[in-house]
Amino acid sequence: MTNASVREFKMPDVGEGLTEAEILKWYVQPGDTVTDGQVVCEVETAKAAVELPIPYDGVVRSLHFPEGTTVDVGTSIIAVEVAGGAAPAQQEAPAVPAPAAEPEQPAEQPAARQPVLVGYGVATSSTRRRPRKQAPDTAARQAASAVQSELNGHGAAPAAPVTPPAPAVPAAPAQRPLAKPPVRKLAKDLGVDLATVTPTGPDGVITREDVHAAVAAAQAPQQAAPADRPAAPAASAPDRPTAPVSYDSARETRVPVKGVRKATAAAMVGSAFTAPHVTEFVTVDVTRTMKLVEELKQDKEFAGLRVNPLLLIAKALLVAIRRNPDINASWDEAAQEIVVKHYVNLGIAAATPRGLIVPNIKDAHAKTLPELAASLGELVSTAREGKTSPSAMQGGTVTITNVGVFGVDTGTPLLNPGESAILAVGAIKPQPWVHKGKVKPRQVTTLALSFDHRLVDGELGSKVLADVAAVLEQPKRLITWA
Repeated sequence: MTNASVREFKMPDVGEGLTEAEILKWYVQPGDTVTDGQVVCEVETAKAAVELPIPYDGVVRSLHFPEGTTVDVGTSIIAVEVAGGAAPAQQEAPAVPAPAAEPEQPAEQPAARQPVLVGYGVATSSTRRRPRKQAPDTAARQAASAVQSELNGHGAAPAAPVTPPAPAVPAAPAQRPLAKPPVRKLAKDLGVDLATVTPTGPDGVITREDVHAAVAAAQAPQQAAPADRPAAPAASAPDRPTAPVSYDSARETRVPVKGVRKATAAAMVGSAFTAPHVTEFVTVDVTRTMKLVEELKQDKEFAGLRVNPLLLIAKALLVAIRRNPDINASWDEAAQEIVVKHYVNLGIAAATPRGLIVPNIKDAHAKTLPELAASLGELVSTAREGKTSPSAMQGGTVTITNVGVFGVDTGTPLLNPGESAILAVGAIKPQPWVHKGKVKPRQVTTLALSFDHRLVDGELGSKVLADVAAVLEQPKRLITWA
């Protein structure tokens, strides 16, 4: 490309105050043409998975980090060659005596603030990986070779000899093994070279089972006794199996704690050891609520909307908060104040493949029942797709966690940081119940309300839980109390 310059695209702050993100997947490779606004990669922060668009047109020159790398905000992750003018001296990538097909090392970062996407912050820190000390005449060559090798799934490049090597003959690039990011991560953790794995998935895709099979095949020769030496006898009982019995080909798997799970762990530890938790329980007959759910499914006003018991439970909690507004508050430790919220951002705990997240419905208190149903449906669908934005998980005031979907009767949930109450909903199932003086099978569930005892005393917590139960037992109270 004539009259071109190299632009370095840095890892942006896609949330508020985030410091790092993991590169989950690259959608482009060196040599690809990109346009302004095109998504080039997907990254995972401590709050969500986010797709990153490139802010200019050009041709990808190099990818600075392979998939699975955690990179600090403000670090350049991709170099793009764009038309027009010479690039600033600080952004020029260092010359590397390697084949042209290999990507170059990340360009040196300029001292001054560089423009990034609108709304993204800039940090001056770099990636966490500490480079090895190498001889000056070989460091650049080995770094470039290592990046290319990791991108192709072949692990780290071997160390270069100290003596000057003979001119290398460029070889045809090997085809990159086909595997999804979680499988690549598993192979990396187990030390498996994907190029040596035989794929069994559709279209030659390597599966998790293929990786485990490769580990088992590698371990088999080590477990067998040498041919020139008899196998050692069993230490005790003569009927002991000759080979160890395991549930999996790999005895252990270590999963790095990062992203959503890391943030959740830190938040729960902080919550458990900061706020004094109290949990109260109530078992309630929700037969009428279940009948109302079936009636609303036939109502044309709810056509195309998600109508389920959680919708009416959410509405019941909103009614209870309206009747007992002090429950919707937070504790300001620095100011030693209780902050009562005059709005309800209703959090819904959602279990996703990346861990537990709690997006919330903004201003849920002001929504009609059909509007609340639409918001719940959108929240659940977005969470399942892994597309929940960081802003959707900020500013919650009270939360519902539905453990009943797993067949669990109830639980003692931990507070979401910054909130004073969380309602756990147990499984709804037929149970013998005294109804109008007779024992009958009724639809019954158990509710559990955990609250911060610094600002919510037993009386207030009990009133809120009792109001939620009363609405679910007699849903007509939604009309008289709302």
